[in-house]
Amino acid sequence: MTDVLPLETAASTAPARRRTRTPFRVRYDLVLAGAVLLVIVLWAAVPQLFTSQNPLVGVGAAAHQAPSAAHPFGTDMIGRDLFARVVYGTRSSLQATAVAIAIAFVASTVIGLVSGFVGGVLDEVLMRVVDVMLAVPSLLVSLLLVTALGFGTTNVAIAVGIGSVAAFSRVLRSEVLKVRTAAYVEAAAGTGARWWDILLRHVLPLAITPILALVALEFGGAILAIASLNFLGYGAAPPAPDWGGLVSDGRNYLATAWWLTTLPGLVIVAVVVSANHISRVLGESR
Repeated sequence: MTDVLPLETAASTAPARRRTRTPFRVRYDLVLAGAVLLVIVLWAAVPQLFTSQNPLVGVGAAAHQAPSAAHPFGTDMIGRDLFARVVYGTRSSLQATAVAIAIAFVASTVIGLVSGFVGGVLDEVLMRVVDVMLAVPSLLVSLLLVTALGFGTTNVAIAVGIGSVAAFSRVLRSEVLKVRTAAYVEAAAGTGARWWDILLRHVLPLAITPILALVALEFGGAILAIASLNFLGYGAAPPAPDWGGLVSDGRNYLATAWWLTTLPGLVIVAVVVSANHISRVLGESR
């Protein structure tokens, strides 16, 4: 005969079973932030899927129309569809951000590795240069560089990338200093391994991890810096659209056409906040 638990025992064990369950919890904040970034990437990759309007050609009679079903972001001062200009301006903004992050990553990796691994006079010289760059706001450094380099999206990206090198280099150097004294690094040196093999095969893989996390954090900052320089007029030449330039174009019409500045600005804010939120959550989960 099969044993049957008393009702009291079954009742007492049921809550315990329920307490041990760990249902999957959807992070709606991450879903929303990821959806924003996915839409932005799609805007850059296939803008024609989101708008059929020409971002460069306007209709004079349709100038300064408020947001509507026909023009979700309204029209600008010469009748161009603002939503189309925001969508088509995404590609240049993201490309400039990618170039800036790549420059900062590569340059800071070289500086941090050499400074932390070699040490001595070279370390002192490189770190004093980094200290000077850290003493000046990165946006100001980027502004000085782009003034010297000249106008254009590429020059803006280079300037922002160089302006971000100092912070990356400091973090990587500190990690290299920790890793180079590890037992396996000293053992590799004791076996007669060449210094560049030790650096690339043993030191770099572990020291690079914090830099990868910092890249995610700097993505939103790079977008904001590039938009700021474009706002000042250093980006793509008109009529090519870019996010910062669109905000700048509408600043003289705030009283009569608020959407020209507000809606592109909200797109920039949404992207920066989403990128920063995702990177912060990923950093906390490490």
